[in-house]
Amino acid sequence: MTEYIHAHLDHDLDLNRLADIACLSPHHWHRIYHAVHGETLAASVKRLRLHRAAGDLAHTRWPVAKVARRCGYEDVSSFTRIFKAAYGLTPARFRVAGQHAEFLQRRAAAAAAHPVRVEQLPALAAVGLEHRGSYMAIGRAFETLVGRHVSRGEVTPPLRMVGLYHDDPACTPVGSLRSTACLVVEPHHPLVDTPIRGGWYAVLTYRGPYATMHEAYRWLYGTWLVESGLVPADAPLVEEYLNDPRTTAPGDLLTEIRLPLDDRPLPDPR
Repeated sequence: MTEYIHAHLDHDLDLNRLADIACLSPHHWHRIYHAVHGETLAASVKRLRLHRAAGDLAHTRWPVAKVARRCGYEDVSSFTRIFKAAYGLTPARFRVAGQHAEFLQRRAAAAAAHPVRVEQLPALAAVGLEHRGSYMAIGRAFETLVGRHVSRGEVTPPLRMVGLYHDDPACTPVGSLRSTACLVVEPHHPLVDTPIRGGWYAVLTYRGPYATMHEAYRWLYGTWLVESGLVPADAPLVEEYLNDPRTTAPGDLLTEIRLPLDDRPLPDPR
């Protein structure tokens, strides 16, 4: 059912059809979904559509009306009101002044506002689920992973959720991008199947919607890394999500972006 919801955000999601996909009685499936995922189906669909809309606003020049229609709103004023309630800015203002825009400003301003620390981090053990396709759609894998293991009591809250990103989206077709959604567990957990590399990392803490991190990455790779003189390691890039998108306003989401570095970086890369 999670797979179906993510693949059909552009369509009306009929409750009885979803019950059939879940092989559950229409009378009970919605309660089960809420219990497993911590939010109602309507809240999930609204959050996912607005997440995609934020990405459209940040990374395309589509008119707001087109973004609104893709999000399921024929009335731009209704979309504007709902988007502002979630993201704190109107769609038009978000496009030019959201968190992603900070990285388009002067180099020195970005460095001062978004310090990068270089530190050695321990290896982690995790339960993982591979995702193929757009990195923005990895939430589908996370929701499947949580639904599978938390509902069985195999992984218990509080959850540490980490994403591994294996390919460069600038030179890899979207359909071929590889990533892994992970739940961090104890090292000797019986389900461990995804070790996460320990070692030196450049760590940037990003505050804002997941959909708008692209400019932060461009700044981290294109400015900070070049000026640091450090060498990236041949290992996946790591993101750890420090709060819950179901209960946190998009503008307050915190993500640690961890760029793996060669085993012997200078401790003060300047």
